[in-house]
Amino acid sequence: MSEDKHPQHHDEQDAQPEAPLKDPVKVMTRNVFIAVAIIFVWYLFADRHTPWTDQARVKAYVIPIVSQVSGKLVDVNVTQDQGIKRGDTLFTIDPSDYLLAIETAETELELAGQEIGAGTANVATAQAQLVEAQTNLEHINAQSARVFELEQKKLFSKSEGDKARAAIKQARAQVRSAQANLEKAKQQLGAEGEANPRVRSAMAKLRKAQLDLNRTQVLAPTNGGVTNLQVDVGYYAHSGAPVMTFVDADDIWIEVYLKENNLANLKVGDDADIALDVMPGKIFKGKVRSIGFAVKSGSSNQVGGLVSVKTSSGWLRDPQRFPVIVAFEEDIPSGLRRVGGQADVQFYTGNNIILNSISKVYIRLQSWISYVY
Repeated sequence: MSEDKHPQHHDEQDAQPEAPLKDPVKVMTRNVFIAVAIIFVWYLFADRHTPWTDQARVKAYVIPIVSQVSGKLVDVNVTQDQGIKRGDTLFTIDPSDYLLAIETAETELELAGQEIGAGTANVATAQAQLVEAQTNLEHINAQSARVFELEQKKLFSKSEGDKARAAIKQARAQVRSAQANLEKAKQQLGAEGEANPRVRSAMAKLRKAQLDLNRTQVLAPTNGGVTNLQVDVGYYAHSGAPVMTFVDADDIWIEVYLKENNLANLKVGDDADIALDVMPGKIFKGKVRSIGFAVKSGSSNQVGGLVSVKTSSGWLRDPQRFPVIVAFEEDIPSGLRRVGGQADVQFYTGNNIILNSISKVYIRLQSWISYVY
């Protein structure tokens, strides 16, 4: 009986169904879809709360160094791409003509003083002549009064009275002439001292000559450096024309170009991480300084012209980008301040721990990847 049961037990074990094997293709496809869905959801939120872009450039003020006076360069104190401190002499223009202009202006000022002295003497002379004419008029009036009295008494003839009246008219005319000469002398003299027009004109010429002489030495406006240097001693600098290009190193920033949907939650003062291509693996701290609110569109409407419409092909239109200025929150070594250098920038618009953590890891990966390009 036991032998009959044993084979039956083996038959029951052999009859149990085996578990079906999982299809690896389906498993992989499902995992890929899950990963893509997670990345898509992260992208939707990150694009608005922690935007990232590699459309960023290092920027600084580029200042054309313009000479305010003309002349030949007698000294060039800088070399190509040399670091310069504020107030250092960049170049010197031949001062010979401007020294001569100062000497000429000083001479004109002395002559103006001499002319004022002569004018003062003329005023004094005219004043004396007026006093003399007034005294003569008073004397003639007194004499004529006696003549008129004797004329009324018939002791003097009428002709004597006419002579007296003519003398009074002549004396009055002399007084008026003396008054006119005095006024003319005063007008020619003008105001006294430095208020005198001739003195003011001479002093203005002297100040202009001194200013031009000072301008023969051109100084660095800020800390920075000279690039694209193409002049040397002997070059003739024209007033108002650029001589060299100066890059300001006191204010360096990042100009970022973000898509419109990146700006939804971004505001001035938000934190940012900056990865410079020139320094792979290094992250610099920054803050949003300003957000652009206007850009030029693809169409124009000029007077006398036609509107040009920019067409785009495909299902999706090209996104419009706006400039965002990011200021460095720490000192940057001078060797990294290369205007036009590329950068990656990661923004943080809030305190979302998950998005911010992922973004911090992402920007650091991007920084290390820049080693290979």
